[in-house]
Formats: sequence, C-alpha cells, structure tokens
Amino acid sequence: MNRTTYVLVRELTDIPDEVRAAPAPVIPEFAAPFSLRPVDIEGSDPETITEWMHRPHLLETWEQDWDIERRYADCTAQLAGTFSRPCILGYDFTALGLPELGPREVAYVELYRPAKDEIARLYEADPRDMGFHIATADTNLLGRGVMSRWMRQLAERILATEPECLRVMCEPDYRNTPMRKALEKTGWHHLGDFDIRPDRRISLYAFPRDAADLPVIR
Repeated sequence: MNRTTYVLVRELTDIPDEVRAAPAPVIPEFAAPFSLRPVDIEGSDPETITEWMHRPHLLETWEQDWDIERRYADCTAQLAGTFSRPCILGYDFTALGLPELGPREVAYVELYRPAKDEIARLYEADPRDMGFHIATADTNLLGRGVMSRWMRQLAERILATEPECLRVMCEPDYRNTPMRKALEKTGWHHLGDFDIRPDRRISLYAFPRDAADLPVIR
C-alpha cells in the first residue's frame, strides 16, 4: 500500500477555510486510573491495534479487519493531518480491585474534528467541535460501567481543555446497543438515526457545553 497517497475515507476535503484552519484535535490528560496518549507508529502500536481489531467483538462493531500495513498507513495519515488523532487508552485495574491485571492498554480511541468529517453533512458543525470513536479491546472492562463513565469524562475533559469547543460528538453504528446505552445513561443527547452512506447507518449523539450548544440537525 502506498502510504503517501492513503485517503481517510471519512475526511471531507471540500470545506470552508475556517474549518480547514482548525487545529488538530486536542488530546486531553487524565488522572489515574486512566491514561491517553497518541499512537506511536514507529513502535508496536500498529501491530497491537491490528490484533485488537481482529477480536470477535470488535470485528462485529468496527469491521476493520485490516492487515498491519493498512493500519500503519491509516495511523500515519491521521497523524500527518489535522482531521483526527489515533490514540491508545490505558487503565489500571487496581481501581477495580483487580491488582493482578495491573495497568495495561485497553482501547483504541480516535479523536476527530466533526466539521471535517462526513457527519458535518448532518448538523451545523462548528470548526472546533470534537468527536470520538472507541474500540474497547480488553473485555475485562465490558459490562462494568467503567467505559460509560469514561466517555462522559472524556467529553468533560475535552471541553475543559479546549474552551472554544462547543460540543463533543459520537456516532456509533445504530445496531451498537451497548454503546448507545452507555452514552444515554451518562448524559449524552440522542439526535436521531441517519444513513450516512448507503452501507452505514449511525446514531448521532452530542455532549454540549451548554444547553444552547445542542446541535441543529440540517
């Protein structure tokens, strides 16, 4: 695969100058037991993410059973631009009373600018809006409420880190019931289900800074 010509499928190119000028997404800092860092493409991260995405529960929700070459190219393209940032989430299981599991890396996270993304066709996106995708690889965390609380914390940390951000967006596949429940029980607003592409139907969610910042659907 030619890494220099790799195209991020979701990124819009025909965008206003003010949207194009928006900086890369912020990567907020977290206190223990969580940590969040950008992907290191020269280390083992591309291999780790590739293995994660071939786990059965992520094959079903992400459908990214890519080889390591494509994963490397995808992360490289993200890091080279200002549309999105690929990240690795860490968690210390001692906080759950499971010290034997210790601190480990548990999920792949993408932070992105919705105004530069295909979901900008659905609502009036501000250039500084932020969005995220998450693939929780470690099944020890599933069903414990840890990740649902973290998704709210992520939104709060983004809003605290970037004062110009009006809202944080999330758009899981409409069939991803666990993700939808996790968002809805932690204060995210469901804006509706939409066909974003012929092969992709999503549920659109927002976490606004204030009630007045709740997005307007086009």
